[in-house]
Amino acid sequence: MDLNWLLPLAGFALITCGTPGPNNMLFTAGAGPGFSGAAACPCYGWWINLMILATALGLGVMFEQVPLLHDGLKLIGSAYLLWLAWKVATASGPAEGNRPLIPAHQGAMLQLLNPKAWMMALSAISGFTLAGEAYWPSAIWVLAIFFITGLYTGAFWVLFGAQVRRLIRTARGWRRFNLGMGVATAACVLMIWI
Repeated sequence: MDLNWLLPLAGFALITCGTPGPNNMLFTAGAGPGFSGAAACPCYGWWINLMILATALGLGVMFEQVPLLHDGLKLIGSAYLLWLAWKVATASGPAEGNRPLIPAHQGAMLQLLNPKAWMMALSAISGFTLAGEAYWPSAIWVLAIFFITGLYTGAFWVLFGAQVRRLIRTARGWRRFNLGMGVATAACVLMIWI
């Protein structure tokens, strides 16, 4: 593939995967149990790739043809994000042991109901796949680049949260941190609607 195509794709993946959003806020807050506990939540990696693949297979066309689906996803996703924000904001401190902040099935639900992730998948396929015989090779490159980018940007946010864990030593400090992360997660809902 041409570098003039790959570099913008890699930049788009870095910006969309690396900027604050619901998953990254939960990765940071979930680092309370340490790197292994936060990384246990499969919010990136194969879930986003399944969404990109579904979009490449034609699901994106459904969103274009039935705008009500898009609006429904925004409503349900916003409600779910607000529920997760409440859960994070009211957490008292790091979970015991290496338990993730949210169970794996809730992490998967977050991904599937995350409008930012769907917009990322739709934009990646519509903006970076090539026409004709190059469609599937370019779609596979999109999947690979997003998978790799999701891994290292997710790891960055987990490591950031793990460093915060080293700095916060009191229950009061954890309540404040979790409240801040909950507010940041709730603020992601505003980004969805603006």
